[in-house]
Amino acid sequence: MTWAIRHPAYLLAGSVCVGLAAANAWRLHGTALAASAVAAGALATARLPLARLTLVALVLLLAAWWWGSARLDVLDRSPLRRDVGRAGRALAVVTAPPRRGRFEIRAQARVRRFNDLAVGEAVQLELPVGRSPPQGAVIEALAVIKLPRGPENGFDERTWLRRHGVHVVLHVDEWRVVGRRGGLGGVADRLRERLASAIAPGLAGERRAVLEGIVLGDDEALTEETRRDFRASGLYHLLAVSGQNVVLVAAGVLAVAWLLGIPRWVAEVGALAAIAGYVLAVGAQPSVVRAGIAGSVASLAWLTARLQDAWYVLLLGAIALLGWNPYLVYDPGFQLSFAAVAAIFALARPIARRLEGYPMPQKVREVVGVSAACGLLTAPILWVQFGALPVYAIPANVLAEPAMPPLLGLAFVTAGLAVVAPQSALVVAGVNGCVAWYVAGCAHVVGALPFAQVRTGRALTVVGGLVLAAYAWRRWRTR
Repeated sequence: MTWAIRHPAYLLAGSVCVGLAAANAWRLHGTALAASAVAAGALATARLPLARLTLVALVLLLAAWWWGSARLDVLDRSPLRRDVGRAGRALAVVTAPPRRGRFEIRAQARVRRFNDLAVGEAVQLELPVGRSPPQGAVIEALAVIKLPRGPENGFDERTWLRRHGVHVVLHVDEWRVVGRRGGLGGVADRLRERLASAIAPGLAGERRAVLEGIVLGDDEALTEETRRDFRASGLYHLLAVSGQNVVLVAAGVLAVAWLLGIPRWVAEVGALAAIAGYVLAVGAQPSVVRAGIAGSVASLAWLTARLQDAWYVLLLGAIALLGWNPYLVYDPGFQLSFAAVAAIFALARPIARRLEGYPMPQKVREVVGVSAACGLLTAPILWVQFGALPVYAIPANVLAEPAMPPLLGLAFVTAGLAVVAPQSALVVAGVNGCVAWYVAGCAHVVGALPFAQVRTGRALTVVGGLVLAAYAWRRWRTR
């Protein structure tokens, strides 16, 4: 227990995470508050440091459990559920970019009014194939309230939507745009539109789609074949906004401030504003929120001269996300994001050190270490959530990862030049299009290799046996 005394922040932040996640198993309301009060009373009489720390952790755990239970009650509330099967006119705000399917267009929205009933509920819109409303549009629609689809082809849409606070689907027959939302959501919409138009001027097709996927986390413009190759090659994580994006945004602001001779504290405040704007523009994805919190804490730590530990910052990101929606413990994006970062912190360097002596450059060893560590911890999640594992993820990442910093850097430079020098932005975007073409080519080449993706238990057993045999052979040769 001396570890807990030396690192109390870990214990306290971990207690909050456990309490928030525990609400999914059993919801506590008045009981948790009463228990917290009793623990607080015992805290006042405790004398030993370890006893005080344990009681503080218990109070935080119970308080977080109560808060998580209250948030789940809010997410499970659905006034529209009792009107399933009813048709009427709805006024709704589109809150996310629409996604095109084979037979309809789907979009997340928030209903303000249904017939004469004032509502404030999240829903999924099913729109007819054709044009789609932009994110942030306020639409008036003639719609029928339906329940989401149940388990089908290995995916339970109803459960997935419920865990995001969506309980009904509005099947829309006709709709029209009647306005745009304002407030912070409106600011996020405008930031996203400007960033999407500025990162790839003059580009089209797959190159633009790959850039939008990497910079904005939006893979809507990619063809199904390209998505399949990114998944099979183990590069699909590149199409989700990651901490690397946030780091480059903050670093870009700091670099410009340094070139202009701006004081460091002003630059750090500017970096905080840039991180907040980027998170608003790309949306509250788990990896984005986690990286945004990490970047913000790093800037605040510098401003206050109090550096923070990376593991503690990771726990803060989990607290923020689970405090808003405790159901996120079931979300693949949340699981993969935090598992990958934990793998980098704990396993990447040891693996890279084990590779010393092999005929490969230091940078390659580092990329292999990171890729192997992430693959090791995320493999069970990928298998449970999607029933598939990429076999060649490590060589694919070794090929593609060196292109990521220049691709992101050129994208943000292009966005900045689009404001002051549009012609220069076109030239930089053309160069970046070649980088995007290279990344897509890595996905196509590796994804097309034989046995690129394991999808059956038998194939998984064979691959695992080969890996173990290779490791045993290497140990035998070493002895």
